[in-house]
Amino acid sequence: MKQPTWTIRSYRPADCGELAALFYNTVHTVNAKDYTRQQLDAWAPEIPDPEAWNRSFPEHFCVVAEENGAIVGFGDIDASGYLDRLFVHADHQGEGIGGSICAQLEQSFQGTILTHASITAKPFFERRGYQVKQKQTVQRHGVSLTNFVMEKPPLLLSKNQTQQGEQAADFEKL
Repeated sequence: MKQPTWTIRSYRPADCGELAALFYNTVHTVNAKDYTRQQLDAWAPEIPDPEAWNRSFPEHFCVVAEENGAIVGFGDIDASGYLDRLFVHADHQGEGIGGSICAQLEQSFQGTILTHASITAKPFFERRGYQVKQKQTVQRHGVSLTNFVMEKPPLLLSKNQTQQGEQAADFEKL
């Protein structure tokens, strides 16, 4: 496998605008295969307000993947073990960035991790040992979206962390 050309680092407040744009663009490109245009517009109607997003990131453990000075992915997890956001730039899907970010988030928490995975992200999380607890329909701006409540028990976290902790480039592809 090719050596990664990106690095994982901690979130900095100056990253917020770039993360907000990456989120919007990823939702509208990568997730377009599983959601209608109306659903995508409801999920991400505009680039999020960086000031509002910046208030949530410092309360979470947040990491970003960076390549040649550009952010190519990010993710965050809160103190309860809720993996809130995990997004990889559309041009960098399948390079192991999502797996490396997810591993960092998982290693930061002791206990069961919960996430709400999109239709698009569900297979990625299943490969990492997450189990579907519930398929659900949520409302965003009056539009119904399907996602999945998924969790990863601590036993699977420990096993995966031991086997994969030092092999970031070999993680499953996102």
